[in-house]
This record gives sequence, structure tokens and C-alpha cells, in this order.
Amino acid sequence: MSEWRMYIPQPKSRFILVECSVCSNTQAVFTHSSKVVKCNICGEILVKPTGGKALIKGKVTKRYG
Repeated sequence: MSEWRMYIPQPKSRFILVECSVCSNTQAVFTHSSKVVKCNICGEILVKPTGGKALIKGKVTKRYG
């Protein structure tokens, strides 16, 4: 790790691509979501807030950032 990266703060939150376990639809969500995120197709809960990092109920397929 370079010396400059130690001093520059990096965010711990990011966007992720979550796959629904019921209909296999993929949807981009935030890791620290403050609201319940449901699947756009079937309405299954994908992300549930916990006060900090959200509880992810689907399968994470890709991480952004």
C-alpha cells in the first residue's frame, strides 16, 4: 500500500449487485441501506436495515467501488 493511501480516508460502504433467491433478478443496492429494499419483480425482501450495515438476504454477485 502506498504511503498516501494510508492518509486518505476511504469509505466502508459501497454499492453491490444482489440476486433475488426467488426469481433470480439482479438489483443494485447500498450496503448501508436505511430502508427495506424489495425485489422489483416478485417483491421479496433483498436488504433489511439494522442500524449500520444492512442485512443482505439475497446473493451478492458483484461489488462496486
